[in-house]
Parts: sequence; C-alpha cells; structure tokens
Amino acid sequence: MLLETFTKSLADRTRLRILMLLADGSELCVCELTQALELVQPKISRHLAILRESGLLRDRRAGLWVYYRLHPELPDWAREVVSALKSGSADEALYRQDAERLAQADRQNPACSS
Repeated sequence: MLLETFTKSLADRTRLRILMLLADGSELCVCELTQALELVQPKISRHLAILRESGLLRDRRAGLWVYYRLHPELPDWAREVVSALKSGSADEALYRQDAERLAQADRQNPACSS
C-alpha cells in the first residue's frame, strides 16, 4: 500500500466515518453503515468502493449482501494510524453519534442477514 493512496483515502469525512466504525475489527454491511451514518446507500457504496480499491477494506459477499471490514493484510503502520484516528475521534460528537446509532441499529435486520 502506498502512503499517498492511504492518505488520499482518509481525506474525506464520509470515508473517515466509515473507517472509525470498522476500526475495532467490526464487519458491517452497507445497510448497517447507512443507518449509523444516516446517509443514502449509493453514497456509502461509492465511498466503500474507494476504500476497497485503495486496499484499506476487504469485502465479503453473503447472498445479496456485502460486508466490509479492515483489510486483514493492512500494513502495521496503517493499522497504527487507523487506531490513532479511532482514539482521536472519541472526543468528537459526530463519531460518537455514529457509534451510538450503530449500537442502537437493528443488528438483526433481515435485510442485513446472510
């Protein structure tokens, strides 16, 4: 992974919000991300594609649904940056609200089940 590709991927608020929800090792589907971020599916999917193409995320298909997580082969330095960003985001209202909405979301939503 190139440093330039990595930093360009982080240079968008929506992509940062997605990464902060996945930074703890979670695997989430698009519908869970739409609920947590309160954004429309096409916008979320576009940003997920950028993160996947840059090597930050890996996807897994289960039937009609696609689940995303941090790429397991992310270099250590990149994991450390994501972890530091996650720690830094804890004091920011936007990221706390995203996490709260995700926690309150219907995780058993049949639309997200595999």
